Amino acid sequence: MGSAVETLCGQAYGAQKYDMLGIYLQRSTILLFLTGVAVTFLYIFSKPLLLLLGESSEIASAAAIFVYGLIPQIFAYALNFPISKFLQSQSIVAPSAYIATGTIVFHVVVSYIVIYKLGLGLLGAALVLSLSWWVIVVGQFIYIIKSEKCKHTWLGFSMQAFYGLWGFFKLSAASAVMLCLEAWYYQILVLLAGMLPNAEVALDSLAICIQIMGWVFMISVGFNAAASVRVGNELGAGHPRAAAFSVVMVTSISAIIAIIMAIIVLALRHDISYVFTEGQTVSDAVSEMCPLLACTLILNGIQPVLSGVAVGCGWQAFVAYVNVGCFYVVGIPVGAVLGFHFNLGAKGIWAGMLGGTLMQTIILIFVTYRTDWKKEVDNASKRLDRWEDKTEPLLNDIVEPHFSHHICRNKP
Repeated sequence: MGSAVETLCGQAYGAQKYDMLGIYLQRSTILLFLTGVAVTFLYIFSKPLLLLLGESSEIASAAAIFVYGLIPQIFAYALNFPISKFLQSQSIVAPSAYIATGTIVFHVVVSYIVIYKLGLGLLGAALVLSLSWWVIVVGQFIYIIKSEKCKHTWLGFSMQAFYGLWGFFKLSAASAVMLCLEAWYYQILVLLAGMLPNAEVALDSLAICIQIMGWVFMISVGFNAAASVRVGNELGAGHPRAAAFSVVMVTSISAIIAIIMAIIVLALRHDISYVFTEGQTVSDAVSEMCPLLACTLILNGIQPVLSGVAVGCGWQAFVAYVNVGCFYVVGIPVGAVLGFHFNLGAKGIWAGMLGGTLMQTIILIFVTYRTDWKKEVDNASKRLDRWEDKTEPLLNDIVEPHFSHHICRNKP
């Protein structure tokens, strides 16, 4: 849901409507906190839900213990994501990187003490993870209120954050659907793998491949943020050609890096699993998966960047429909058929996932190529006018969500 603030903050900063960034940040945080309360119940009842999905009692019990410790992390996320996007939309990245680096050191040290010295196991690991996320949140917020770079974009807490929440929720919900459908896609693959005949090897090999993919994916996530911020800034500033040029450059660079990483994975296919395990059986399974993994890495060098472009343009609802069709109508069913009916196991499940990702990437490339960037500039201007400060009370906004634009503010 937080990518709504990514769209609005990026475009507002480009349009020099600086004071609105803090309002968008607060609105997003309010909605995410309320959503976090609902998600908490899913965490609490995670064990019966996993059993209902067909997981074994041992796996469900272990997962539930870990999930209980992650409940505080839900609310850290509710703050961290809007804060990160608030900073990124202003091209403020280094402070977050420094805070994250320091937190990693803190996390490793404390995790070792809690898990190995105090013997708290999975629950301890999860609690430390939650604590680490709160350290990041506190560090970033202190930077915002103390830094001169944010003095025009953060003007303090405001009651304006509570106005227009229903309309803001609808934009946030579209963002949530877009991102959640994609994130859940990979988790469903793990659930499917847990139902295969040789579940242990399948889960181990999939886990290793997903972990490798996640490491490389983080590079693309960086380009995703860069694409979103740059495109949003340029659209808000009324520069259609600059926005189009940004799309080409960031996608090309990300794709080149992804191809290089895919080549490295293929070259190390027989040895790469030993970073995670010493088992020969799992190593052979990972080696067989590596060609599919390499293809996925290449697609993940393009697709996340184009998703970032979509966020910068405010296309979340459209991408949500694309994700439903590609992942849940094509990817998962095809993977299930290949994995179970044709006895291809984890390779079949991954092949289905790859097919869905390929379909999604092709659609996003086509739509981005056909984009009228001058029209997107006009859309950005209309969107920002719509999301200016609102003076209607929240109840009226829910009943009759008309928008007014009649508040004068001083520009920095």
